[in-house]
Amino acid sequence: MKRFTFEVYTEGNSDVQNLSPQVAKHLRKIGGDGILHLFVVGSTAAITTLEYEPGLVKHDLAALMQKLIPDDATYQHEQTWNDDNGHSHLRSALLGPGVTIPFTDGKLLTGEYQQVVLVDFDTRPRKRVVIATVLN
Repeated sequence: MKRFTFEVYTEGNSDVQNLSPQVAKHLRKIGGDGILHLFVVGSTAAITTLEYEPGLVKHDLAALMQKLIPDDATYQHEQTWNDDNGHSHLRSALLGPGVTIPFTDGKLLTGEYQQVVLVDFDTRPRKRVVIATVLN
């Protein structure tokens, strides 16, 4: 097992960051075949895969989350902690903090238009830490 970490700076508010280039750089160094697991530290961000293109990442995903978990609803979390990010925690829980992807010859076995992304649902810019665990 191998492990590496890296930082991602986000703008918050459903900001989507493409992790694929950074992950690919590390996997090229590791090489071989195996499974990669990525995990974002924190309870208001998520990692998933999608096509990293402007319509989807700037509009469609944010619109979907707004319909499912509106940012202007009342959340007990906000009343408990006197903050504004109850929806952020729920959106993160919906997508989840991690993803597992197979790789071969040091390359992710994702689809042609499929990228690994971090989505930051918090209400402010953040520095996120991603932990990558490699089994090969």
